[in-house]
Amino acid sequence: MTRSLPLITLVALLAGCATQAPGPNGTRHVGDWKNQQTTLDELDTWKLAGKVGLRAPDTHQSANLDWTQQASHYRLLLTGPFGAGRTVLDGQPGQVTLTNGDGEFSAPTPEALMQERLGWSLPVSSLDHWIKARPAPGSESHIERDDLGFPATLSQAGWVITYKRWTLVDGLWLPGRITMTQGDIRAVLVVTNWQPGASP
Repeated sequence: MTRSLPLITLVALLAGCATQAPGPNGTRHVGDWKNQQTTLDELDTWKLAGKVGLRAPDTHQSANLDWTQQASHYRLLLTGPFGAGRTVLDGQPGQVTLTNGDGEFSAPTPEALMQERLGWSLPVSSLDHWIKARPAPGSESHIERDDLGFPATLSQAGWVITYKRWTLVDGLWLPGRITMTQGDIRAVLVVTNWQPGASP
C-alpha cells in the first residue's frame, strides 16, 4: 500500500464535522441554541458538502468532501488534489470500508483502520456528534460558550474542537467551520452546503 493512501484515509475520516460571526443567511440571538436542542438530539440524517484540510507530522493536505449520514451509517466521498481520484469511506458500527483505485480495505472501526495504516488514530467515531456541536457520549467533555450561548469550544478525549462560523438551515443553526486540534495534529472542516434530514 502506498504512503498516499493512509493520508487520503485520514482526511476522509475527518469528514469528517461551526468566535462567532453570524451565518450568511441570518443573525443569531440569545436563546437560539437552547431552543433547538431537542431538534439537534433527533437529527441523525443529513447530507453535507465541504472541504477538509489536515495538518499532521510530515503532511499538509486538503480535499473536497461529500458526507451522507443516516442514523449510524455514514458514507464519505473524497475527491481532490491527491491524485487518487475517488475515495469512498463507508461505515457503520463494527465495520468500516475504504475503497479507491488501490482496492478495498476494512477494519472494525475507523480508528482501527487509521491505527493499522498510520500507526495512530483520530476519534472519528465522535464526528457525527461534533459536527452538530454536541459532545459524543461515553467520555467527559467541557464546553465553553460565546456571548449568545452557542458553543465556542468543545474539549473531549484530548481534543479541542473550535466552532468559528454558523449557518441557518431550515430554521436550525449548524456549524459552518470546525477546527479540531490535538498536539501537532490540526484538522479543519468547512461546510459549504448543509442538508439536515436529507435522505440518501
